[in-house]
Amino acid sequence: MATGDHLVANKGQSFQGSNVLGKGFIVTPEQAHDLIQRDPRNKDVLFPYLNGEDLNSRPDCSASRWVINFHDWSEERARGYPEVFAIIERDVKPERLKNTNRQRREIWWRFTRPAMDLYRAISNLDRVLVVARVSRTAMATIVPTGQVLNEKIVLFASDRVDVMALLNSSIHVLWAWKYSATLKSDLQYTPSDCFETFPMPQHLLLLESPGKNLSETRTVIMRNRECGLTKLYNLVNDPQVSASDISELRECHKAVDEAVAEAYEWGDLDLGHGFHETRNGVRFTVAPVAQNEILDRLLELNHTRFNREADAASRERLEKSLMRDSEGVVALHGDTLF
Repeated sequence: MATGDHLVANKGQSFQGSNVLGKGFIVTPEQAHDLIQRDPRNKDVLFPYLNGEDLNSRPDCSASRWVINFHDWSEERARGYPEVFAIIERDVKPERLKNTNRQRREIWWRFTRPAMDLYRAISNLDRVLVVARVSRTAMATIVPTGQVLNEKIVLFASDRVDVMALLNSSIHVLWAWKYSATLKSDLQYTPSDCFETFPMPQHLLLLESPGKNLSETRTVIMRNRECGLTKLYNLVNDPQVSASDISELRECHKAVDEAVAEAYEWGDLDLGHGFHETRNGVRFTVAPVAQNEILDRLLELNHTRFNREADAASRERLEKSLMRDSEGVVALHGDTLF
């Protein structure tokens, strides 16, 4: 984040996935299904385990492994699943007991950071928005809930296709590259810097139709080509690729960007889509002039909202102070106690 930029949060909820800390928690899909077949209760503690690599490389963005998850349970409750608990006791406990962190030693049957607030926030959702924390594409997608998300995944507590469209737009991706860290040539998506500070447009529902079209078109292409997000967007950003399906996906992104501009009421902005040189090489995106203008407008919008919220907070503090005074309660004014 640039020095002096005061960025106000957009009130959206985003989370980082669970830190498992222990390879012994991880099992193959075959092992998981076998354990569930032997005792159906084991499905309470066995889940697909989605990480950033799976999200970006698999055509259906599905988990390639499963994980044992005893949630925030006590040891006594966890031992109620003896076959599964035995795996943790054998493969996790010996390593955890060597750990210098007292909590990790004493609560060895649980993840280091189970991210319980994350799972509570999405408990009423069947699907949820995610993005790999480290990637070259920064493309968000929707995946099923009912699985454990690795710490390399950022989750947004929403299943709305209009929000997905916004996150996939050039407008949001530009902001993310501007205010997040980078790891080599990859974006390291940091929610506190590039999502919670991102000023949402007023007319978000305008993105529902183009967002749905983007999601459905991309899903079909990934399935037909048997490729993940990374390989797919390598094709999208390659000027030499003119296949009809890839051209169609580019048009979907163009439509999303145009809808986002309309949602911000930026009818005067010429986006100039095409293959343009960026800090990460040639990309199919908006023109450099538009990129600079978009970032300027987003920053101005953020500052406006920051000042508005600061004024509202100041008024609220003043009103509370006056209320206390009117009720005969002594308020603190400046350096004077009485």
